[in-house]
Amino acid sequence: MHVWAPGPAGEAREEGVTVHRAPGLFTPRGLVGLTRGLERCGGPRRLLLQYVPHAFGLRAMNVPFCAWFAARRGDERWVFFHEVVYPWSPSAPLRHQVLAGTTRVMLRLVAGAADRMFVSIPSWAEHLPARLRRHAEWRPVPSNLPAEVPPAAVARVRAELGEGLLLGHFGTYGALTAGPLERVLVPLLRADTGRRALLLGRGSQGWREGLSRRHPELSTRLLSRDALAPEALAAHLAACELLVQPYPDGVSTRRGTTMASLALGRPLVTNAGHLTEPLWRGLGAVALVEGTDSAALAEAAERLLSHPEERAALGARAAEVYRERFSLERTLEALLSPAPAHEEPRA
Repeated sequence: MHVWAPGPAGEAREEGVTVHRAPGLFTPRGLVGLTRGLERCGGPRRLLLQYVPHAFGLRAMNVPFCAWFAARRGDERWVFFHEVVYPWSPSAPLRHQVLAGTTRVMLRLVAGAADRMFVSIPSWAEHLPARLRRHAEWRPVPSNLPAEVPPAAVARVRAELGEGLLLGHFGTYGALTAGPLERVLVPLLRADTGRRALLLGRGSQGWREGLSRRHPELSTRLLSRDALAPEALAAHLAACELLVQPYPDGVSTRRGTTMASLALGRPLVTNAGHLTEPLWRGLGAVALVEGTDSAALAEAAERLLSHPEERAALGARAAEVYRERFSLERTLEALLSPAPAHEEPRA
């Protein structure tokens, strides 16, 4: 297996996997090197493209790369759509409308050439050309963090962080999430001085500093860890008694932050939205509220904080559901199994 990804030039090999990194990989010049690298691997070849428009550069409008992928007719081509298009609105600025239109051209190029397609949430299939929608297979995204953490590692984290019940959040603190998160965390912290908030993920330190300025009375109970190695990040997540994860478009099976929490058996409060799959309402893996009302999220979190046994049961159910439905093993089973009968590769 060979993996190509952008980054400083170099190669790394481990357990039969070779990772090739190259600067400007998806640029026209980089594609020349990528083509040569693929040809050195011999054939037959199966290419699996992890598709996210903004990951390919050129301001998320890398039509040349998509055209290159579509032209690889000697290879079997699979695509995993993690995201598909930029949303279109008639009232959006012209540059956003151009971006929305271009990402749709890119999608048609790639989907039209694919022999097999996977989508991280069913809603993405709605953006595919009508004749291709039934060929898309739904495959939830597994956690990219360790699913198990030694108890000693969790104990070290708790000793380092000190006394108090830990409310956690794992994310990137973008504008659409930061507001609802603040409106949930602040009342929860004010309700009990024994509670603290542990903010994890890139951007957590800057957001904590801003939150401390706005609510100085809470500053000593706000903790952040901005950039941690996967093992350390998993240990910090596992140390949290409850995770609060608001999403502007709702929880879904493409949310790696949710999957990491489920894998570690952490009780989690989150919300449904327009991208939330129906299964979340019946699985019992998370405490789910409808819509993005912060008061409802805070109420659901308060109930779990007041009932430790209910919180523990929710965490146990989260881990069970993750193993049965979302784990890396389930993803590999799907990828290594033949396509369903109605999804046979097309000529």
